Amino acid sequence: MLPYYYTVSGQGEREIVIQKSRFISQVARVETEEQAQEFIAAIKKKHWNATHNCSAYLIGENDQIQKANDDGEPSGTAGVPILEVLKKKKLKDTVVVITRYFGGIKLGAGGLIRAYGKAAAEGIAAARIVERKLVTTMHSTIDYTLLGKVENALHSSIYDVKEVTYLDKVIIETYVETGQEPAFCDWMTELTNGQADIESGEELYLEKNFSQHE
Repeated sequence: MLPYYYTVSGQGEREIVIQKSRFISQVARVETEEQAQEFIAAIKKKHWNATHNCSAYLIGENDQIQKANDDGEPSGTAGVPILEVLKKKKLKDTVVVITRYFGGIKLGAGGLIRAYGKAAAEGIAAARIVERKLVTTMHSTIDYTLLGKVENALHSSIYDVKEVTYLDKVIIETYVETGQEPAFCDWMTELTNGQADIESGEELYLEKNFSQHE
């Protein structure tokens, strides 16, 4: 599993007008090629009367599934520019469909490449980029006498608290970046003078907005 990767938070849509042509960009997160094709088919059905419904998607940890479709535009002027935007932004598991309603003015090959690239970027911005980071849930069991000290330390630390459970003792579940578990154990042990019982739990991806990503 990758230590982290970028994708979109969900679905997004944005429309821009270039030389009287309408470009409607629609973006979604997908995990399989089947999901990507279903999304493309749904957009084509919705915009059945559009001049073109061009698309591209990147799927898999190592981008092993890559497809681009010009849907009638001159070869290499639509699908590939969309795919290149996905690659430039290092996005995974993402599909983009750009619907074009021709406005009567031809853009030329260079103009089309720029238009589809811009429309793709606008749609991705609407869908919002997120970073998915691989973390391990660490379970720290402590006495109530240590609760205040540990909570204060956690709030000012790099670790995110998932949940606190109050039983005969307190169980604090903390997200720790995978690979940093030994450092967390050392930190918690020192903080509690060795009075914490620390165990590793499930591994999962923690998702955060990443608006600064270019």
